[in-house]
Amino acid sequence: MNAKTNQNITVGVDTGKTQLDIYIRPLDIYFSVPNDDEGIKKAIKEIKKHRPKRILIEATGRLEFAFAVACKKANLSISIINPAHIKKFAGAIGRLAKTDKLDAQLIAHYGEAIQPAESELRPDTMQLMSDLLSRRKQLMTMQTMEKNRLTILPKTLHKSINVMLKILMREIEKIDTLMNDTIEACPEYQTKNTIIQSMPGVGKVVSFSLLSNMPELGYITNKQAASLIGVAPINRESGAYQGQRRIKGGRHQIRTVMYMAMMSAMQCNPVFKSTYQRLVEQGKPKKVAIIACLRKMIVILNSMVRDGVMWDENMVKIQ
Repeated sequence: MNAKTNQNITVGVDTGKTQLDIYIRPLDIYFSVPNDDEGIKKAIKEIKKHRPKRILIEATGRLEFAFAVACKKANLSISIINPAHIKKFAGAIGRLAKTDKLDAQLIAHYGEAIQPAESELRPDTMQLMSDLLSRRKQLMTMQTMEKNRLTILPKTLHKSINVMLKILMREIEKIDTLMNDTIEACPEYQTKNTIIQSMPGVGKVVSFSLLSNMPELGYITNKQAASLIGVAPINRESGAYQGQRRIKGGRHQIRTVMYMAMMSAMQCNPVFKSTYQRLVEQGKPKKVAIIACLRKMIVILNSMVRDGVMWDENMVKIQ
């Protein structure tokens, strides 16, 4: 194998829940491994032999995350690709057939033709943001407890409580600074953060929660985005029985902060304010109306990040 060929090797990875299908182009090498620690370790070992210029994997939720992290640790260039882009590329070249092997070939072909930028995946950064958010929540809880004590304890103890409140405020400010610095250190996160916070009613806590706990935002369908945070209504039907649809599962830590943000968004964002009022006027319970607004919010945010566009009220048309 000459050096020139080496420089043009592209690897396409089709992700499944239990299996990774891998195609190495132009060597026409295809193999499959289990999508687990042992399988990923075997795949990385085989791929490194060929010194690829780029590896591409389709974003399908969190199924690709372990492989992408392993590539980063092995100093291999990895690009996480939006499935919509792969689908459009398939249509452009007239690819209709679909098997696991053909999908891996298609991803590798896309990588060779388009040469997308390397994804700046930083698992340590994501974990740090998650830890900072957890600590911020703890401090906010302690702050609320101290404020409550001001109303129930005698004035002789207020000085002690106020001292604690000042300490907690300083610690919260330090956490906020650390979170901002963490985002600023990564251009990809910085861009996404700017896009997310351009939506009126969405602040840094929601943005950082999405960046750390939902890295697939913008790479998945709107329906998948709603399901991931648990705001997609689930049917409850069996035979003649028609139960009321309810939300279920999802990433509760994101849903909680978004629920709180929606309380603000319904006051300052005309899109969610009008949606909420319309649903309540139709007889929907207030909590159901809020969840519907949350679903609209995550769908619009997913579309914004996917398309790389800032907030526009016309986004309400995207469902």
